[in-house]
Amino acid sequence: MIIDTHAHVVPGTMLEALRGQPRLFPSVKLHQNSPAPRLEFAEGGPGRPIQPRLHDLGQRGEWLKQARVDHQLVGGWTDVYGYDLPPVEGADWARFYNEHIAKDAAALPVLTALATVPLQDGALAAKVLEEALDAGFRGAMIATQPKGIGGNLDDPALDPFWELASARRAAIFLHPHYICSDDRLDGYDLINAVGRLADTTIAVARLLFSGHLTRFPGVSLLLSHAGGALPYALGRLKRNKIIHPEYADPEEGFSRLYFDTVLFEPRALRFLCDMVGADKIMLGSDYPFGIGDLDPRNVVERTELTGAERDAILGGNAARVFHVACGCGHG
Repeated sequence: MIIDTHAHVVPGTMLEALRGQPRLFPSVKLHQNSPAPRLEFAEGGPGRPIQPRLHDLGQRGEWLKQARVDHQLVGGWTDVYGYDLPPVEGADWARFYNEHIAKDAAALPVLTALATVPLQDGALAAKVLEEALDAGFRGAMIATQPKGIGGNLDDPALDPFWELASARRAAIFLHPHYICSDDRLDGYDLINAVGRLADTTIAVARLLFSGHLTRFPGVSLLLSHAGGALPYALGRLKRNKIIHPEYADPEEGFSRLYFDTVLFEPRALRFLCDMVGADKIMLGSDYPFGIGDLDPRNVVERTELTGAERDAILGGNAARVFHVACGCGHG
């Protein structure tokens, strides 16, 4: 079974519910004065347009057939995670999102939904994750900046989330945030081209040096965009540990990470296999975005791999880590 592990959904049923009950969340506004709706959180201004392919299940189903993908893990869109909401409202928003993304997955059974959690509050994030896992979610997708703009995943306030995820042996997909806080990225669409890679690299480097991946060993952490610069920079991270012996060993934590294939270049995928092992790599597309790989099998098929390596990357690893057992949406 071919499994795409990196895709995004803004549930259509959720948008309809917001249209019908505009005061459901006091700090959330749905703007509909343009062809594509926009969401605004905590008076932070309207976000990016929510393109139809984020919620149109018909288009998604057709693309999956064209891309020769049997099953897709779908998480939310980090733009609308609501990390900047007040914590209690943020927890309710995450539950609301989870309710509706589960409906999308039920309506298109080749989808498996990943939960969202209110990372702005570690205790609430743990509670919502536990609720989601109890409800049958196979894991969660989180973003790199738990305050919406800013914040660090190694913040001790988030330890309850990591403790619960480890105790439940949860699979967590880590995705960079849209805002990368550097005005040098304003031109050439560098936010997409390199900003997101840097965002992941920074967030996970902190987790490595803080020892989170060894303190919370039950977590299976999957990194988008092939881990940004981390596989290439591992030697430099190890050198930093030599200079600062009080830091956790980054190599030990690095050995626990998983990576998607959104890197486009066969030579880079072969390098990643050599660095981490094919058993740590999973197919990804970043559907439905233009910077994503909308022919995700292609890079795997063009890379020099053994049959066993190819099978593991195309679906075997994802089936094992996310407990996807068949193409019907019910593992």
